[in-house]
Amino acid sequence: MRLETNRLILREFSTEDFDALYEILSDPETMRHYPKPFDESKVRYWIEWNLENYRVFGFGLWAVVLKETGRLIGDCGITMQNIDGKIKPEIGYHIHKSCWRRGYASEAARKCRDWAFENTPFQMLFSYMKHTNVASYSTAVSNGMRLIGEFENEADKISKVYAISRSEWEALKGGK
Repeated sequence: MRLETNRLILREFSTEDFDALYEILSDPETMRHYPKPFDESKVRYWIEWNLENYRVFGFGLWAVVLKETGRLIGDCGITMQNIDGKIKPEIGYHIHKSCWRRGYASEAARKCRDWAFENTPFQMLFSYMKHTNVASYSTAVSNGMRLIGEFENEADKISKVYAISRSEWEALKGGK
């Protein structure tokens, strides 16, 4: 799988991506909305989990690579997540902190949203995040998602849930 935007390439992870991904997911600032930064074994698991997702579902989180330099700057994609007790397709993303505030997460998430509606039968896509993660829910809103609720969970205490339906996406696409 390989997706492209104006500035980014989204591709499947490989085990060779460990060092670049570890730099992102082990960073305390990047992971401040998670229970803790990832250690080496958690990053290796993250890559393996996505490789398994590709085999099982045909999608997962993809490596986000800058076209201009070839540098891996994060991940973005669709995973099946437990959102308030139900398994739902979620668009998730992590971007290297040196690349924040440049629109990369929104650009990658928009491409994943479009891919999911064009290639899966999903009628709704979700993003959920810790209620304090303003950057993450701003990315969701920038991609046409709206707040549909909140729920309590053990890891985040309170999570916000954003979503976009297929019909809302079609209306967005029709307006462009």
